[in-house]
Amino acid sequence: MKNRLIRTATTSLLSLSLCTAIGAQADAKTVLIQSTTSTANSGLYDYLLPAFEQENNIKVNVVAVGTGQAIRNARNCDADVLLVHAKAAEEAFVAEGFGVERFDVMYNDFVIVGPASDPAGIRGSENVQSAFRKIADNEALFASRGDDSGTHKKEMSLWENAGVNAEASGKTWYRSTGSGMGATINTAVGLGAYALTDRATWIGFKNKSDYQILLEGDTVLFNQYGVTLVNENKCPSVNAESGQQFIDWLLSEAAQNKIAQFQIANQKLFYPNAN
Repeated sequence: MKNRLIRTATTSLLSLSLCTAIGAQADAKTVLIQSTTSTANSGLYDYLLPAFEQENNIKVNVVAVGTGQAIRNARNCDADVLLVHAKAAEEAFVAEGFGVERFDVMYNDFVIVGPASDPAGIRGSENVQSAFRKIADNEALFASRGDDSGTHKKEMSLWENAGVNAEASGKTWYRSTGSGMGATINTAVGLGAYALTDRATWIGFKNKSDYQILLEGDTVLFNQYGVTLVNENKCPSVNAESGQQFIDWLLSEAAQNKIAQFQIANQKLFYPNAN
């Protein structure tokens, strides 16, 4: 009789614990962010998100893809928040009613990397236009993401400003990888090709070989990141309350200070926007 009572009590406690766990899971708040590979691969989210989750009891799930794909995913209502780096495309996303309002979050810059031998002689170029023309004139290998990401969009605008149609057929020196930034740099290193990359990915990249930053500092290489809440009028499934809570936190002084403090090898990867 005593053993039966013990078993009954134990079973009741286990059932209560299971129900409590299921209830807690059902009540748990989550935020789904469509974001770029640079913010995820740099380790920024691993650094930032635990503080937000602990303070707000909200679980953040990040989908890291190219900016173009992230925006398409958000248009398909597969996101609560969009955090990418292609301002014109982000503003169009808001103007078309898919986003509520866009805010600047942080920035860094793009750089052109290549082998130390610098076959096109772009080191010391006045600006990006000059460097890109030298690459094209010398038909030096160039590895492009070719994936409609924020970096690819920037690269296309730079080629256009340089008066070069890099994607025209027959240009064997121009190699489109159709892949992320890390994979594209790996391809560039393997081919001895130049590449455009965001600085955060470059700093965290391990397989640099003899590769160096050959051009940086041109104002056109500025790289702005923005955050937008997906509009629940377009996407009724959006968790607007938790999404806005995340955005408010990200723009807060505390989170902006954390972004400013994030470093790899004593180098800052992102700079916060003024509040």
